[in-house]
Parts: sequence; C-alpha cells; structure tokens
Amino acid sequence: MQVFLHRVSQVALASLFLLIFAGATVRATGSGLGCPDWPTCWGCLVPPWKASQIDVNRLDLERFRRNAERHGIDPASITSETVLARFNPVHTWVEFVNRLTSLPLGLSTLALFVGSFFAKRRRILLILLATASLADVIFNAWLGAEVVHSGLKPGVITTHMSLAFVLICLLTTAMRITGAVQPRAAFGPQAGRIAVVSVLFFVCLVGEGILGSQVRENTDLLAKTAGDLPRAVWTEHLEATTIYLVHRSASWSLLVTSTLLLFWVQCSHRPGAIRPRLIFGGVLAMMAMGVILAHVAVFRVIQVAHVGMTAVLLSVTWGWLLELLPVDRVAKEAAAT
Repeated sequence: MQVFLHRVSQVALASLFLLIFAGATVRATGSGLGCPDWPTCWGCLVPPWKASQIDVNRLDLERFRRNAERHGIDPASITSETVLARFNPVHTWVEFVNRLTSLPLGLSTLALFVGSFFAKRRRILLILLATASLADVIFNAWLGAEVVHSGLKPGVITTHMSLAFVLICLLTTAMRITGAVQPRAAFGPQAGRIAVVSVLFFVCLVGEGILGSQVRENTDLLAKTAGDLPRAVWTEHLEATTIYLVHRSASWSLLVTSTLLLFWVQCSHRPGAIRPRLIFGGVLAMMAMGVILAHVAVFRVIQVAHVGMTAVLLSVTWGWLLELLPVDRVAKEAAAT
C-alpha cells in the first residue's frame, strides 16, 4: 500500500504541473473565456469547431448579460448574435484541453484520499494531507468556474494560483513521507545557516510567485486593451505599474538566497547535495526568462515556461525544506514499524 500511495502522490503532483502549464497557456494565449460557460463549453460536453455548430438555446444568455453588467457593459447589447461573434475555435479548444488536464489530478487526489485510510505507517498524517489535497482540488475547481463566471476577475485568478501553490506543498509532502524512510540531512556547523537561508529563499519564492500572478493579471488586461500593439512594447506599459517593478526588483532576492544556499552547502560535508544545485539552476533559468520578457518581448512561450518553472521550483524547494526538518524521531519510529 505504501508503494501505491507513493506512486499515486507522484502522479498527482505530475498532473498538477501539467495543469499549471496548461493554465499558463490559457492565460498567455488569452483563451480564458474560450469556454464562456461551465461545466459545459458553449452548451456542449465536447466543444464545437465552428459557430454554426452552437445551439444558442443551450446558452444561458441571462448569465452573459449579468456578467456584462458587472463589467460596465449594457446588458441589452448582449444577444445571441453578439455572443456567437465571440466564438474563437482556438481559444475554445485551448481552454477545453485545460479543463481536461484537471481530470487526472482529481482522480489521483481522490485515490490518495481513499488509500490513505489503509496506510501502514503515518496514517493520521497521510489522511490529513490527502484530505487537505482533495479539499484544495475541489475548492479550486469551483474557483475555476468562478474565474469564468467573473470574466477573469483579477483577485480570483491570484487566489486560484495561490491554492495551486498550497497543493504543490501538500502533494510534495505526501510523496516524501510515502517513499523510503530518509534520515535528516546533516551539514555539520553549516546546518543553521543552511536552514535559515533555505527558509528565506522559500518565502521569497512564494512572494515572487504571488506578485508574478498579479503581473500576469496586468498582462491579461493589456492583452484586452492593447489592440494591435506589438508584444515587444508591452513592457513599457507594464513598467508603469508598481507590482511589475517590485516583482522585477525582488527577483534578485531569489538569486542572492539561492547563491548563499549553494555556497553554504558546498562549504559543508555534503557538497554533492542535488536539490541546492537544482534550486540555483532553476533561479538562473527564471531570471534569464525574466530578462527576455523585460527587455526583448512578452513572448507567450516564455510566459508559460516562467510560470511552470515557478511551480517546479516550489516543489523542489519544499522537498528540500522537508529534508532539513528534524524528523529523526519520526523516521526511526517509521523504520521500526
């Protein structure tokens, strides 16, 4: 059972990464309202390829009018013709594929929840982690519907991403404690410094992730209002916002803390630790992508990679913090059972 739970937690985490990449693609391509209704898409279980395939009678026009009114648009202007004019097959299918990627995550977290009650060790902790993970997935699924119904309301989008960050930490923890028992990492006299700088890096990473989500909200707004403005000059408009400037400047905190982490690990008796190298390399990759976004152009593929790298780096960092935790007593108890 322990091996099964470990595999399921791995599948759940991989599915979450896939979903985050898919969600980032939706936002980068402006496909957030490709499916204007939920749980159906244009009133269909499988979305259409062209507007002529849409049955207008299946659409809730009153909901479209309420959304329009919330955004300062005259509800009377919303008719079946104006709604159909919004249909874009590319945006529709990008959003639909994003919804499909949520299925493996939902099924795997459900399997983890059920299986946790049959765990042979650390059952209570696993039940708590699995319950929190399933609750996170369910609530975030509902929030995803609210993102659609709210017309991509900024605050909802940031909350949506923040819950994904929480789920990454939950599943990473589940994956670690269901794996082979590992003793606490020992770094000699450098242990205290390594622990402090690791926590600082994690806090900075989470903060940068939340700020980055708000920057992408501004980018989404710019995509709606920029018209034919080339993406190469979007940065000039983003630089007029405080959030963007803080996010860009605060990225140096990641470089400084990851460099210190790698330095102190190299000075310890375990210079071969892999995670600090992965963290440092991930930060360099993210900063390189940030330079491209800031000084070349806001390329869609770089936007997607930037978001995805943040998610992966968060999992690696949280796993590293778990390795540093004083879990010797728990490890011994688990090994004895």
